[in-house]
Amino acid sequence: MSKGVMLVIGGNRGIGAATARKAARRGYTVALTYASSPDEAAAVVREIDAEGGSATALPCNVADESDVVALFEKAAELGPLSAMVYSSGITGPASPLAQVSGETLRDVVAINLTGAMLCARESVKRMSTRHGGKGGSIIFISSRASDRGSSGEYVWYAASKGGVNSLSIGLSREVAQEGIRVNCVSPGPVDTGMLSAERQAKGAAAVAMGRVAEPSEIADAVIYLASDEASYVTGANLAVAGGA
Repeated sequence: MSKGVMLVIGGNRGIGAATARKAARRGYTVALTYASSPDEAAAVVREIDAEGGSATALPCNVADESDVVALFEKAAELGPLSAMVYSSGITGPASPLAQVSGETLRDVVAINLTGAMLCARESVKRMSTRHGGKGGSIIFISSRASDRGSSGEYVWYAASKGGVNSLSIGLSREVAQEGIRVNCVSPGPVDTGMLSAERQAKGAAAVAMGRVAEPSEIADAVIYLASDEASYVTGANLAVAGGA
């Protein structure tokens, strides 16, 4: 029996893809989005289908409000939305803040923060008992960078994730009595396409456990927060960072 639809924003790679795979194994009907890599998304869908799960890949530019609205309308055709995981994020090129371009700043805020707010808004409209929904779970992938600031490299990225943290806290209180739980997962360095081998080595050296995480280790925390085992957990920010 399906647990409903889990919509994984940015589910074509990294943490999002790992979350989509695990969600399908737990009985969710999975809708995963991609912005520019349909082949990657299709590969994740094939993996899920091969294991007997149910998955659909949907295109979406999360910085475009009309695209986000259309995405949620398409996802609704698959069944009731029970969980939304926001895993989209970009950094832009590393540099001190004094050297960053305005374009990078706009893109990072649009995808990391504005997109998260748009997807959360559409999720609430469908999940909230006040709007006729049955409740659900919203989970944002944040970053330990929000606490550390990423000085000299990605200050703007850290700032955008700090905004996500605030969004999660505020929204969790706003919809707590409407059947919706809202939480964050804050990874440390993870072995995804966002980090070069050099940056992975640097990240591992800064972690108490001495290694970077696998995407599946972050996905485990996401699945927990979406589950009934976390029924009294909302407004939390779970660091899955190996002691970083």
